[in-house]
Amino acid sequence: MNPQPALVTLARHTLSRGATPASTYALIARLGHQPLPTARAVCLALAIPLAEITRRLDECYDALLANPRPDTESDTGELLEALGVFDVPATLTDTELTVIDHFLVAVDAMGGIRPGHQHGLNRWFTTGNLTAAYLSLAAAHPLPRTGDPSLYWTSLTTAGELLTATDPDPRLKNALTHCRTQAAQAAQTTHT
Repeated sequence: MNPQPALVTLARHTLSRGATPASTYALIARLGHQPLPTARAVCLALAIPLAEITRRLDECYDALLANPRPDTESDTGELLEALGVFDVPATLTDTELTVIDHFLVAVDAMGGIRPGHQHGLNRWFTTGNLTAAYLSLAAAHPLPRTGDPSLYWTSLTTAGELLTATDPDPRLKNALTHCRTQAAQAAQTTHT
């Protein structure tokens, strides 16, 4: 069920005035609108595809939207934003998709990942913030017993080389140097 066009128009107007998606949700919900149509209207105003909106809202409906409590509109909006419900999917280039493939190989080679880290990576992949994803993975380490350090660091080195070819961010270059060093150490450990 789509929200009323007036809700989408109100959400677009509020967002155009500089409001965050969370505060836009809270404002519209405080006007007496039900949580699900309100969240859907904010997502539509952000031009998130309807199928993606439906999937995201289905995932959090029972916990956040089914039984609204009075005066929790701001908290609900912040939670929806933190969960990535309002993340606008980026259009990724073939190179960016290849970088994400290397990230996924690295994640598998970690041998396990904390749920919060995985959630953050998924959000960065969705929004195209590959620099944040790379820096996050470069600062992590494969697990000692279940990880594959050689594959982990090699995958990140390849991803970093692709990223630095188009992005001069010095943080990326420093992280790439770190990944190269770690890959060389992992290769040396494997051969001894």
